[in-house]
Amino acid sequence: MCPYGLYAEQLNGTAFTVPRDQNRRSWLYRILPAVLHHPFKELKEGNMTANFEATKPNPSQLRWHPFNIPKKTEASVDFLQGLNTLCGAGEAKGRHGMAVHVYTCNTSMTDRAFYNSDGDFLIVPQQGALFITTEFGKLKVEPLEICVIQQGMRFTVAVNEECRGYVLEVYDCHFRLPDLGPIGANGLANPRDFKIPKAWYEDREVKGYQIINKYQGALFVAEQDHSPYDVVAWHGNYTPYKYNLTNFMVINSVSYDHADPSIFTVLTCPSGKPGVAIADFVIFPPRWGVAEHTFRPPYYHRNIMSEFMGLIRGHYEAKPEGFQPGGATLHSMMTPHGPDTNCFEKNSSGKLEPERIAEGTMAFMFETCLGLAVTEWGETSCEKLDHAYYKCWQSLKKHFNPNAKPQ
Repeated sequence: MCPYGLYAEQLNGTAFTVPRDQNRRSWLYRILPAVLHHPFKELKEGNMTANFEATKPNPSQLRWHPFNIPKKTEASVDFLQGLNTLCGAGEAKGRHGMAVHVYTCNTSMTDRAFYNSDGDFLIVPQQGALFITTEFGKLKVEPLEICVIQQGMRFTVAVNEECRGYVLEVYDCHFRLPDLGPIGANGLANPRDFKIPKAWYEDREVKGYQIINKYQGALFVAEQDHSPYDVVAWHGNYTPYKYNLTNFMVINSVSYDHADPSIFTVLTCPSGKPGVAIADFVIFPPRWGVAEHTFRPPYYHRNIMSEFMGLIRGHYEAKPEGFQPGGATLHSMMTPHGPDTNCFEKNSSGKLEPERIAEGTMAFMFETCLGLAVTEWGETSCEKLDHAYYKCWQSLKKHFNPNAKPQ
């Protein structure tokens, strides 16, 4: 038996035999082991899914207005109850793929904890702070911060207000920092800015405490008679963590041309192909624009990757009107997209002086090599799909003049 009469329990985030530099595990020293619970039973709650084969393909450019937050006077909805799957690809049973969820909630989870057997959650708050209790300790995560709860870690979310945000779930492996290549030793998200919780525990007996597990895309619930947050101490390198997006060190052009958005990658979940990601988490923070002889906003393009975008605050430079905080867009692989008409006209004729871009704004992108399918909730039930989105490009005009002199 361990000191103080504690039980030792190991949580492994990788196979035992992976190379040492990739091995992820933590030892938890707890009052009672996690195995002490009743059998799991299926739970019908929320609108999460990992079944993307039944959805109909839709390659159109898609945009959603801000998702509704339920009023507490109408219904009490906690973080887990307010999780809705918007789109995704692959399947959790074979541990390959990813999903995008949206959460809207107004009340705290009470005497219930959640853990995900399918993969990692990257949580992006857009409105309202989340007070997250984990087996490793507590984290407060506010808008402009992100939190990663890795596979198998139990957590509970408390709130003091109406909250809304986004969740990126990956099935294949864990998130990590991208390689920097010729950027060198420093830049983008620096390791020192990631924070992990300090050990915290409660020794509390609770009749009917719910342990909710997401397994192969379905939810299951088991009951136990004590709090799962009875970890007195822990050590290891497999932990939840958070990061403040304002600490991101932006790299950008100081001469000409528009750099690829990959230079804004905070975290990546790589695939088996070098340089190709199951999912990249990319942000577009405030920065200086100084490029000369260049169309500075994002260029028109078609991409081998699928791009899901959300807006935490402010006005995204390429679409300052219709894309709103708490909303989203999806541009599927090889579907053309780019600046709307107003953005193109303004930035094609404006004087190229040094300017602050995205001041007061934080947009982000979940980018994936997979073809994403939109769920029935995202297509219909949420009632937020903007069917007029395509119109933002319809007034683009011809400017071609074969007799014009090159500049």
